[in-house]
Amino acid sequence: MATILVLTGSPSARSRTAALARHVGDELALDGHDVAVLALRELPADALLGADTAAPAIAAAVRQVIAADAVVVATPIYKASYSGLLKVFLDLLPQSALQGKVVLPLATGGTLAHLLAIDYSLRPVLVSLGARHITTGRFVLDTHIDHTSGGPVLADEGTRECVTRTADAFRAALGEVGRVPTLATA
Repeated sequence: MATILVLTGSPSARSRTAALARHVGDELALDGHDVAVLALRELPADALLGADTAAPAIAAAVRQVIAADAVVVATPIYKASYSGLLKVFLDLLPQSALQGKVVLPLATGGTLAHLLAIDYSLRPVLVSLGARHITTGRFVLDTHIDHTSGGPVLADEGTRECVTRTADAFRAALGEVGRVPTLATA
């Protein structure tokens, strides 16, 4: 089974993005994957903003990314782009930090106007960090996420189905990593 790191890039303590990311992480853990969540908002702000990669918490977070087989990157969308918190952290990663990893981008936002932010703002950064196997991401409207009631995180059945299909594609990609094509399959 794979080691999966779920990065949550929301600066909010009561985050719909984090709720969505935990939901997907919990589904993957049920498959037997080793899933860890890294809430970027819990990293020391001075070290993040000062690009202090020697700070123990930052160094440990970078090591988690490098050690993972796969990474789920979850972010709220603000002003048509991913969060500044996520940007600051991604800037601290080595250029090849995502090389050889399967990456799943997840995003949340208040309007469908942000729907393409994954492909136009986040995906290029992930590629620049070496990710070559980025599965199709999922954008979820804030209103479809219930992060406070203790009930289902995804309040809308259609959204639950879409997120499940997205997680299924990620699972399938995890199974393909490292598989060497043979003459029969090539």
